[in-house]
Amino acid sequence: MSKLYPWAEAASAYQIDYQKEYDNGVRGVLFDVDNTLVRHGEPATKQAKELFEHLRSIGLKTCIISNNKEPRVSPFAKEVGSYYIYKAGKPSVRGYEDAMKRIHTTPDTTIFIGDQIFTDIYVVSGSSKDFSTSITV
Repeated sequence: MSKLYPWAEAASAYQIDYQKEYDNGVRGVLFDVDNTLVRHGEPATKQAKELFEHLRSIGLKTCIISNNKEPRVSPFAKEVGSYYIYKAGKPSVRGYEDAMKRIHTTPDTTIFIGDQIFTDIYVVSGSSKDFSTSITV
């Protein structure tokens, strides 16, 4: 697989069939926040809160992974009820590994949802680990 191509694409993080992902063995979802879940800088929306509630109801664990600072990421994560990693250092794999430790998943049971090729997709697709990635536009 090319480092610049995700395994799947979706028009929105809200259009992914997470139940299907769970049925296929996924147990954790890592999300970028800005321009993936909400527009840059926006607080958690009702749609975001409902998505995370749905993910919990089907048994998926979540972690928000962002290069942004804690004052941006922490309130958002609290509103949606998710773990979070701020100043993640993307595209370094370190932040992804920290997030998976936090939610007790592995690369083969975790998907990552993000909007940027170089910070969200490149490291995951090019990693020696078996991450699954999706890009939203």
